[in-house]
Amino acid sequence: MGLLGMIVALIVGSIGTIVLGLAAKWVDRKVTARLQWRVGPPWYQPAVDCLKLMGKETVMPAVARGTGFLAAPVVGLSGACLAATMLWAMNLWVGSGFVGDAIVVLYLFTIPSLATMLGAAASGSTHASVGASREMKMLLSYELPLTIALLVAIVHTGNSFRIAEIVGAQQSGHAVALSISGVLALIVAIFCVQAKLGLVPFDQAEAETELMAGVYTEYSGPPLAVIYITRALMLAALPIFLITLFMGGVHMTGWRVIVSVLQFVLLLVVITLIRNTNPRVRIDQGVWFFWYLVTPVALAALALAMIGQHYEVTWL
Repeated sequence: MGLLGMIVALIVGSIGTIVLGLAAKWVDRKVTARLQWRVGPPWYQPAVDCLKLMGKETVMPAVARGTGFLAAPVVGLSGACLAATMLWAMNLWVGSGFVGDAIVVLYLFTIPSLATMLGAAASGSTHASVGASREMKMLLSYELPLTIALLVAIVHTGNSFRIAEIVGAQQSGHAVALSISGVLALIVAIFCVQAKLGLVPFDQAEAETELMAGVYTEYSGPPLAVIYITRALMLAALPIFLITLFMGGVHMTGWRVIVSVLQFVLLLVVITLIRNTNPRVRIDQGVWFFWYLVTPVALAALALAMIGQHYEVTWL
C-alpha cells in the first residue's frame, strides 16, 4: 500500500470509527435511560451535541499554556484514529500489519490518556491538575493487567505479536475466549477498558461531583468537541480491540457479520451496565483493585495459557 492508499485508509477508518463511536454513545445513553426508566435521547443526539460544541466559543484560562492546552485534544484524537485504522486494516486484510503491531496498537490507545494529562496540566486549573494526577495513577494501575491479558491472546495464537496472525489463528482454530485462561483474560481486559474509557466506577479523573469536570474543566467549544469525539471513537475501538484479541476478529462477509455485530453490542452493553450499577471508587481503591485483584487474575490466566500451550490442552 502506497502513501496515498495509507492516507485514504486513515481517513476512511477514522471517519467510520467516529460514526460507529457516536452510534455507540447513543446505545450507551439509551441503555442508561432505560435502566433509569427514562425514554432516552434520539439516535442523532450525540452528533447534535458534537456540532453544538463546534459552534461554541473557545475560552482559554489566562494562566494556561496555550500550545499544550489546545494541542492535547488533537494529539489524543490522532493516536486513537491511528489505532482504530490499524485494527480495521488488520481485521479486514489478511497479511497486513507488521511484527509487533499488537504492541503498537496498545501503545497508541495510551496516547489519549497521556494527552488528557498534558492538556489538564497545561490548563493551569487546580481541579484539572488533581484530575491529571488521578489519571496518571489509573494509567499506571490498569496498563499492566491489560498488557498481560494481551499476552494471553498472544500465547494462545502461536506466540505471534501480529494482529493479523492472532486473528487468523483463531479463525482456523478456536477463539481465545473459548478457554479458561481466555475467559479470565477477557474479564480482566473489560475492567481495564472500563478504566481506559474513564467510565464509572473508574472515572476519578473527571469526577464531576468532586472536581466539576476534572481534567476537562477548562475546555469548551471545538477543543471540547474534539475530546467528545475522541471518547466516542475509543468507545467503539476498544470493544473492537477485545473482539480482535479474544473472539476471532471482526468479520464483514456472510453470516459472520451478524456475529461480529452481536459481539460488539454485547461488550458495549456490558460496559454500560458496569457504569450504571457501580458507584465511583476512590482513587486508592481503584489502584488497589487493579494491582491486587485484577493483576493476579491476569497472571493466573497467563500461567494457564502457557501450561495449556505446552501440554496442548486447548481448553486451558
